[in-house]
Amino acid sequence: MDRNQVIGFALLLLLAVGYLFYNQHEQTLYFEHKKADSVAYALAHPRPVVDSSKAISDTSKASVAPVKDSATEALIKSQPSSYHGQAEMVTLENKKLSLQFTSKGGYPVAANLKDYKTYEKKPLLLFNGRGNQFSAILPFDNGKSTADLFFVPVIQNLPNGDKTVDFAADLGGGKKVDIIYTLPADDYMMSCNIVLTGITAANLPLYWQTAGLHTEKDINSERQNARGGSTQIYWHNKNGDGDYFTIKDEEQLKHNDGLSQWLGFRKQYFSTVLICDEGFTKMDTKFMIKPDDSNIVALNQASLQLPLKNGGNTNTASLRWFIGPNDYHTLQSYKISMEDMVPLGYGIMAFVKYINKFALIPIFYFLAGIVKNYALVIMLMTIFIRLILSFFTYKSYLSSAKMRVMKPELDELRAKIGDDQQKFSMEQMKLYRSAGVNPLGGCLPMLFQLPILLSMYYMFPSFIEFRQQHFMWCDDLSTYDSILSWTTNIPFLSSVYGNHVSLFTLLMTASSMFLAIYNRNMTPQDPNNPMLKYMPFIFPVILMGVFNKMAAALTFYYTFSNLLSIAQQFIIQKYFIDEKAIHAQLQQNKNKPATPSKWAQKLEEMQKMQADKGKVPPRINKK
Repeated sequence: MDRNQVIGFALLLLLAVGYLFYNQHEQTLYFEHKKADSVAYALAHPRPVVDSSKAISDTSKASVAPVKDSATEALIKSQPSSYHGQAEMVTLENKKLSLQFTSKGGYPVAANLKDYKTYEKKPLLLFNGRGNQFSAILPFDNGKSTADLFFVPVIQNLPNGDKTVDFAADLGGGKKVDIIYTLPADDYMMSCNIVLTGITAANLPLYWQTAGLHTEKDINSERQNARGGSTQIYWHNKNGDGDYFTIKDEEQLKHNDGLSQWLGFRKQYFSTVLICDEGFTKMDTKFMIKPDDSNIVALNQASLQLPLKNGGNTNTASLRWFIGPNDYHTLQSYKISMEDMVPLGYGIMAFVKYINKFALIPIFYFLAGIVKNYALVIMLMTIFIRLILSFFTYKSYLSSAKMRVMKPELDELRAKIGDDQQKFSMEQMKLYRSAGVNPLGGCLPMLFQLPILLSMYYMFPSFIEFRQQHFMWCDDLSTYDSILSWTTNIPFLSSVYGNHVSLFTLLMTASSMFLAIYNRNMTPQDPNNPMLKYMPFIFPVILMGVFNKMAAALTFYYTFSNLLSIAQQFIIQKYFIDEKAIHAQLQQNKNKPATPSKWAQKLEEMQKMQADKGKVPPRINKK
C-alpha cells in the first residue's frame, strides 16, 4: 500500500474500531452499574429462581386455603366456581412446540422448542415458571384479572392435525370467559381468541410478562454483546414502520396510536412475539435484565389493549402468538417483517443490512442448499464473493504495481527537491498524470470490499444456522471457540479481551499480520512517513480484543478470507502482472498529451492553494 491507500483505509478502520470500542465501553459500564444495584433490585422485585432444565414444579400449583369457619365457607359457595379451585397443568404440543398451560389464568407457563437444545444439551425452554403470565383485565368486578380465575380446560384434536384447548370460566349471571388457543400441526405460530359472553367493552386490556431463560454458552453475550445487543424488544406498525431497543438499565416504551401490529421479545436466537393484525390500541412495555439471577437473561413486562369485535352477546379479541427460533426464512414466511428481529446492520452501519438482505443471504441459502457443512458454506461463500470482486482486486494490485515501477523516478524526484514536501507532492502528481497513474487506484477497489466485511460482521453472529455446528476444535460456530479459559478476573484484560483465548481469533490476527507484511514488501514505502509502515500491524492487534468474544463463524470467515487474499495476490502478481510491460507502457504514456481526470485536477488545485497560503503576500503601495 502507498500512503494514500494506507491513510484512506486507516481512517475507515479507525471509524469502525472507535464504534466497536465505544459500544463495548458502554456495555462494561452498564454491567458494572447493574452488578452494584443487583441486591437492591432483588429486594424490590423478589422472584423465584427457575431451573430451565426442569418442567413446571408442583410449587406453581395454586390451592385454596382451608375453610376455617362457616361464614367463609358460605361466602365461597356463593361465588362462581371460577373464583376458587386448584390449578392443573395442561400440555398442548405439535411437531415443533410443547406448551404447558395452567388452568389458573388459562395461559402458557412453559415453552419447549423440540428441535433445539441448550448449550448444555438440555431441553430448550424459552420460558418456564411463575415469572411468566398472560392475562386479560375484564370490565367486570372492579377489573377482574383472568390470572385470578380457575378455568376448565377442554382439549380437542382437529382433523387437519391442529390442536385446540378451550379454557372456560363461568363468572355467573350469564357472564363467561373463554380463552381458546389453537396450535397448528407443524408451526411456531399459535392463535389465541378471547371470547367474552355477556360482557360489553370496546377494548380488552392485556398484561404480558416473559422471563427469558439462559440457553446459550455465555449469558453476558445473550444479554448484550459487541454488536449492540443480543436481547432486545422489537415492534412493528401496520404502516410498515418499526424499531427496537436494547437493554440499557430499565427501558420503557409507550405507543397509543393504535398502529402497533406486533411486539417481540427477542433473545439471541429465539423470540416470543404477540401479534394483533388489527393493531393494538395501546402498547406499553418495560424491559430489564436480572443481574442477580444467572438463569434469567431478561424480563419483559407489557401492558396492551386489544380491540374487541362485537358479535351481539359475545365480544371477541384475536391475536397470534409466535414462540420459536430467530430463523430468517421462518420469520420472513409470516410476511409481517418479523425477519427484522435478525439484526443485519444498524446504527451508523445500517446500510449493510441491504447488502445482507439482497445479496449475501440469498447466496448463503443457495450454498446451504447444496452442502450441509456450514464451515464449508463459509468457505464457498468467501470464494464466490472473491471471484465477483476479483476485477476490483486486480485493479488494486495493478495500481500498486504501477506505483512500484515508478519508485526509482520518485526517488530521483525526492533527491532533487529535498525536504519541501508540498513541492514534492505537486511534482509527484504531475509525474503520475504524465504516466497515466491514478494514485487512488489501489484505494478505491478496497472500498468495495469493506462493506462486504462489515456485512459479514453482522450476519454471521446473527444466523441461528451456525448454532451448535461443529468444526474442527470448535463445538459451536455461533459462539466463540475457546482453547484456554480462566475464572480469575484480570483488570482491563478480562473486560476487553475476556477470560478465554479464541484460537480462530489468533489465527485471524496472525493471517492479518502476514498479509500486512506481504503487502508492505510489495508496495513502495514513503521514507518521510516511517509510522505508515507500522499502521497495518496495529489494527489486527486492536481488533484481536474485540473479536475474541465474537462468534467462531465470523472469526473463521475473516481467517479464511485473509488466506484467500494472500493466495489471490500471489497468483495475480505472479501470473497476471508484468512489471516490465507496465514500466514500458508508463514510459509511452509520458509521450502522449496528458488528459488529467477531474479528481486529479481538483487535487492539484488544492495543493496549489495550500502552497500559496505559505507565501508572503506582496506589499501594496497606496498613493
